[in-house]
Amino acid sequence: QVQLVESGGGRVQPGGSLRLSCAASGSISSISTMGWYRQAPGKQRALVASITRGGKTNYGESVKGRFTMSSDNAKNTVYLQMNSLKPEDTAVYYCNSRVLGVVDVWGQGTQVTVSS
Repeated sequence: QVQLVESGGGRVQPGGSLRLSCAASGSISSISTMGWYRQAPGKQRALVASITRGGKTNYGESVKGRFTMSSDNAKNTVYLQMNSLKPEDTAVYYCNSRVLGVVDVWGQGTQVTVSS
């Protein structure tokens, strides 16, 4: 019913920036919340940021002040602007949507590598 496709990942030097995009399709009206999660090697998947249909955002503590999540409802797309990137931000970043209030749908992930 809902499909998510991430894009925008890549390799960047410490201090650099990347902008991730996640395009949603399908039963958009069933989505209540969208988020970005990341998973580094050997680590559990962790919340990076989330946004409600009304535009309220929430951020993981480690990215506050550096990352900004936004949405373009007309395009059914959410974004994650990542600034001041650090090596510890290296991970696969996944787009997530909560559908019908209870079901999580995930994108395929996009690799972000921060390295000098």
